Amino acid sequence: MADYDIIVIGSGPGGYIAAIRAAQLGFKTAIVEREHLAGICSNWGCIPTKALLRSAEILHYGEHAKDYGLVLEGSFKADLEAVVKRSRGIAVRMNNGVQFLMKKNKVDVIWGEAKLAKPGTITVAPTKKPAMQPQGPIPKGAKGEGSYTADHIIVATGARPRALPGLEPDGKLIWTYFESMVPAKMPKSLLVMGSGAIGIEFASFYRTMGVDVTVVEVLPQVVPVEDAEIGAFARKAFEKQGMKIITSAKVTKVEKSADSVTAHIEDEKGGKQTITADRMISAVGVVGNIENIGLETLGVKTDRGCIVIDDFCRTNVKGIYAIGDVAGPPMLAHKAEHEAVICVEAIKGLHPHPMDKLMIPGCTYCHPQIASVGLTEAKAKAAGHEIKVGRFNFVANGKAVALGEDSGLAKTIFDAKTGKLLGAHLVGPEVTELIQGFVVAMNLETTEEELMHTIFPHPTLSEVMKESVLDAYGKVLNA
Repeated sequence: MADYDIIVIGSGPGGYIAAIRAAQLGFKTAIVEREHLAGICSNWGCIPTKALLRSAEILHYGEHAKDYGLVLEGSFKADLEAVVKRSRGIAVRMNNGVQFLMKKNKVDVIWGEAKLAKPGTITVAPTKKPAMQPQGPIPKGAKGEGSYTADHIIVATGARPRALPGLEPDGKLIWTYFESMVPAKMPKSLLVMGSGAIGIEFASFYRTMGVDVTVVEVLPQVVPVEDAEIGAFARKAFEKQGMKIITSAKVTKVEKSADSVTAHIEDEKGGKQTITADRMISAVGVVGNIENIGLETLGVKTDRGCIVIDDFCRTNVKGIYAIGDVAGPPMLAHKAEHEAVICVEAIKGLHPHPMDKLMIPGCTYCHPQIASVGLTEAKAKAAGHEIKVGRFNFVANGKAVALGEDSGLAKTIFDAKTGKLLGAHLVGPEVTELIQGFVVAMNLETTEEELMHTIFPHPTLSEVMKESVLDAYGKVLNA
């Protein structure tokens, strides 16, 4: 008999959710982790970065206290060491929470680096510790080095920062998101290469903290996965804050001095310039952790750095599954969690629904926030839809005005023939919390008529959602 019914390799959002769901369904389950329970998301990504951004947000409000009729007496400034300490403390809290969940659900934790030896068997070796991710204390008596068997093995090894040839991060002058979260001192100037979610969030954090920030993006717009109109709105907001943005350009070379970098930048027309900054962040995406885990030995199919899976997370090798970042884009924690449930429930024979990637929301926690789901206007047209588009500006929303956060835009896209909601795109205050309303609507196949008949509470920011729907059909009330 196998040691376990299911072994999960990696304890990030996908991995630990897979382990919990497997235990709930009666499977004898183990999870293998080489560094931190809860993975990159809770330890070095999603959660600690939001802690940093929250500190920056509070600093912003303090600096603009007079706009709210308030007077702050004495100095009001950032204590970088305390800001970083708070963020790291929250990461520890998340890590401890997942440890508790493993115990609660009777999931065995095996510490070390796992490798697929053959179908149904893994070997675990001691962890080779990456410099930026020191391993926490391993519980006494915990399982570790050895060979383990399972009927089903789920690979959830996540992803790591992508490095461009000649522009590789060095941990001192050129940072990844690891170093960006724990700066020993605040740089006076910063160059951010890449304006996706990671790049623009760090650009927003450092700019709010008073750093001179320049963003270089190879594509024509910042936050390039977003609707073009939302991207343009966000760019104006960023530039108003003092952020410098260069699009349709790439960093071709970096020269390092003792305490600064000089980046050579070339635009699409061949124009060249150099920018010198104290530090540079490389935020050009992530790549799946597919190396050295035995995929080649078993013949598991990969494509462009990710494991190929079907609708139920099965690979081409029986008994081997993959979920989360290692299984391809979109590389988002909530996508990984949903895949985890689909995968385990399919193993149990519960016939879960395949995931519709068009219904996966995307959120960027910059200032202003950005959130979206579904098709952009350009993609809706390219797909052959005749569309109706609604827009509503936050400047006409009473709650936004009262908050002093009236810069924002809500945009909705409908199929003109059926009234089907094809996409929703938001930029403005707290839109990462608002977007789920549209996600639920799309999942329930809600039409424009049903949305227009839904009563939204007043005064709330959510009213911009309904007004954008009304605008698409010529019925807007407050604009």
